[in-house]
Amino acid sequence: MAATNFARLALASILAFATAGNALLTNPTRTVITRDIKTPDPVPQSGIDEAVELMKTGRMYRYNVANAAESVVSKCEVEIAEYTGHKYCVALNSCGSAIMLMMKCAGLKPGDEVLSNAFTFGAVPSAIEHAGGKAVYVESDYNHVMDMDDLEKKLVAYPNCKFCLISHMRGKLCDMDKLKDACDRHGVTLLEDCAHSLGVEWNGVHTGHVGKVAAISAQSYKMINSGEGGFLITDDAEIAAKCAVYAGAYEGLSVKHTTVPSPEVFGDLPTQIPNYSVRMSGLAAAVIRPQILTLNERRAKYNKRYAFVTEKLVERKGHMLSIPVNTPGMTPVHDSLQINLSHKMTDDQVQKFLDEASTHGLPVELFGHKSNARNFVNWNFAPAEDPLPLTAKMLSRACDVRLPLMWDDEDFSDMVDVLCESLDAAVGDADFE
Repeated sequence: MAATNFARLALASILAFATAGNALLTNPTRTVITRDIKTPDPVPQSGIDEAVELMKTGRMYRYNVANAAESVVSKCEVEIAEYTGHKYCVALNSCGSAIMLMMKCAGLKPGDEVLSNAFTFGAVPSAIEHAGGKAVYVESDYNHVMDMDDLEKKLVAYPNCKFCLISHMRGKLCDMDKLKDACDRHGVTLLEDCAHSLGVEWNGVHTGHVGKVAAISAQSYKMINSGEGGFLITDDAEIAAKCAVYAGAYEGLSVKHTTVPSPEVFGDLPTQIPNYSVRMSGLAAAVIRPQILTLNERRAKYNKRYAFVTEKLVERKGHMLSIPVNTPGMTPVHDSLQINLSHKMTDDQVQKFLDEASTHGLPVELFGHKSNARNFVNWNFAPAEDPLPLTAKMLSRACDVRLPLMWDDEDFSDMVDVLCESLDAAVGDADFE
């Protein structure tokens, strides 16, 4: 009897061990990320020190100085212009203000049509509306850039359109030479939204030079971080003068700028156009200045990490996703990751992937989500009047993940693991080969 009981216990133990082993195989330990995906770049100590000294004096208003040479905002404008290679630079309270003003300064009149990407952030059509324009959207492709074939169609379909606002969404450039050629052939002025493309180059030249005027951002999640802030950059003297006055250079305050044209260019502009009071404060300029010095160093670090993440993702899950391809001729700054999920995945599987990644510490955004501000269906203030099937289909599977600079290299191995494991959990045994 004792021997029989022992045999039964032994058999039960073996079965329990086997069951546990199978459980380990079918329910492996999942990778979990504990770092904050929205960790912004910190302000260097020298920027903090300059901001503190400025607060001690109380001279945070850009014009509360004896001359331009003493203005921290003017110094910041000089350094931005030197980095991008532009002749003129006007610092503003946001990139949204810069985009709005570059349209007005370029001659946009109320009701004028403005061609722009169907895939961009909602701030772009908002700026068009703010400037008094009417947005006309051009399809975006699976490389997340403006589709040149659809641009040609829209230029013909909208013969009265005189402006094209190209948004370098997530730092990705379309073929800028083809874009400029198309605009020139149709008498359209090209404007560049470079909010995401500080440090990005086209054929060795910083973005913002193919168009007549450009805007860059210093919002918290951009390459320079002042919380909020922006710059209008151009080589056009009249546009620069108008922007400075619109921003708040009333009376003769333009002399307290360094990167604007001479007083003769300003003429009587301060009495002819309104003052919107959208200047950059000295505090924002102070924290930006030291960040300009490290832009190229940070670009190299971002790009190295991006190369690692994309290589591993394609190696492990290339049958389930694709990576947008950079347009030949561009030098990128990959401070974030975009992936296109396979259309073989159902909507439910896509949502399961997003939920799994979030549960394991990695928020992944779907550009086509019904609440995403980058989805054109949410722009009811400037709705699309033409069908945009290519963009809609792309957005339905296009995902976005930040690549925080302050994370450690090993954190990006965890990022790859979470993405791959979440895909596995979402699709199960589905065949995507």
